[in-house]
This record gives sequence, structure tokens and C-alpha cells, in this order.
Amino acid sequence: MKAQQPKTDTAVRIRERIRRICEFIARHPTRKHTLKALAAAAAMSPFHFQRSFKSVVGVTPKEYIEAERLRSLKSELRGAASVTQAIYAAGFGSASRVYERIDTRLGMTPKQYRTGGAGVGISYASARTALGCVLIGATDRGICFLQFGASEEALCRILAGEYPNAQLSPMPRSQRGAFDAWMRELTRRIEGDSAPTDLPLDISGTAFQLKVWKALLAIPRGAVASYGEIARQVGEPRAVRAVANACAANRIAVLVPCHRVIRGDGALGGYRWGVARKRTLLDRERAASSSRALLRMR
Repeated sequence: MKAQQPKTDTAVRIRERIRRICEFIARHPTRKHTLKALAAAAAMSPFHFQRSFKSVVGVTPKEYIEAERLRSLKSELRGAASVTQAIYAAGFGSASRVYERIDTRLGMTPKQYRTGGAGVGISYASARTALGCVLIGATDRGICFLQFGASEEALCRILAGEYPNAQLSPMPRSQRGAFDAWMRELTRRIEGDSAPTDLPLDISGTAFQLKVWKALLAIPRGAVASYGEIARQVGEPRAVRAVANACAANRIAVLVPCHRVIRGDGALGGYRWGVARKRTLLDRERAASSSRALLRMR
């Protein structure tokens, strides 16, 4: 067992380097990041960095950078004078690259995203998972609600409380294909052993909450961060309690991984959908990460 310790230590150090690179990309989504520069920042060769990044995060550096730029685009679309201005401000070299990815990333066209009103209508559907009943609610922009509960009826009441002014309706048959695809992805994430795809999300909150939730999205599978670490990442080192409150206010379980945030002493801390679910998610993600690490060592 002792003979394996150096390799294990190396794997931990690599995961920490990759985590820091993810944080750097998330803080600077509009920069033109190159593989060579990112690898140098991680003190790794480009080949080793590319391979390690994909293993830890589940996507390539290029795919991760693009996802961060699309998140930046969502923010830019809110206040830019034009769609074109927002696209270039978010770091994209051309509008065509954005429109090629609209269906899977933004959930709607940039113009619709910029001018559409929040909460116009939410369709919902429920299913059973390994963590219990789940209800997914979606606007025309993407998933705005994903929560676990005792029953569909109880979750519908929570949905109505979260969006009291929205027009709620059962998901029509025409949208069931998308719902089934979301459920397959959710199942893979609950199992902890998948390369996540970038599902369309419609996230709304205060400026501070959005900063916290964005930081959560950068935490790699199999890793955790403390509330204090997240507070420092968002530039508010004293706002530990506010970070905990932002995690508790998250409406989109698993996809926005607030379960990966723990207390500074290593204890799990609270979880909106129960500590037992939080422990299960973390245990499965760690087990999947360990299995991949062992396979690489052989």
C-alpha cells in the first residue's frame, strides 16, 4: 500500500493544478487561452496537461474554455447594446460560431435570450432516480429548476413557490425528447462516472449568487471546496456565510454542484436536499475518480 502513495500524491497534486487552471479560465473567460500557456501555468507539458485535464474535468481544455465563454455571453447579452457587441465582448471571434452551438448551450438564440422576459412560462416533468423523485422545470431558455423531494405533488408546490408569477404547465409531449435526454445526463451525473455535457440552464439570482454558482461549476468532479475557498474565489473572503446561503438558494441540484462545497473543517455541512443525498453524490464521484486514477496507474 505504501508503494502506491507517491502515485496517489502525484494524482492529488495534478487535480489541484487542474482545479486552479479551471478557476483561472472562469475568471478570465474572454482571454484567448492557448494550450501551451495553460500547460505552462500548470507546470506540465502540453500533452500531459491535455490528457490530465480531460481525465479530471471530463472535457478538453478547449471545450471548457468555450463553455466559460458561453456563460460570459449570457451575461453580456443582458446589458450589451447589440447581440453582435455581446458576442465579441464574450471573446468569440465570429457570430457564426455562437449560432452553431445555440441549441445545446444557450437553449435559444442570442436575440431571444437578450429580449425575452424571465418566467413567461415553465413546463415541468418528474421522474424517479437513485436519489428519489426529481422534478425538472424549464423555460424556453433552459433548465431553471431541478430538485429532489418526496413526490411530484410536493415538488410542484415548491416550484410554484419559487416562481409564483410564472405560468406553470406539464411538459408537452413535443418536449419529452429533451426531457429524456436531460434525465439520462442527470442519471450519469448521479452515478458520478460521466463526462458532463453542457446542458442549457436558465439561472437567475443576485449578482453575488451568480458569482458563487459560477464558481461551483468550476469544481471538478471528485473534488470539493470549502465555503471559505469559494468566498475567496469570488473576491469576498469574509463572505463565508453568504456563500453558504447562496448554495442553499441554488434551485438546480447536481447540475450546479453545490454538493461539492463543504465546511472548512472537512465536515459535509448542510445540503438543501438532505445530507444523505450530498454524501451519496460525493462518495460516487470520488469512487468514479479513484477508479479512473487506478486504471491510469496500471
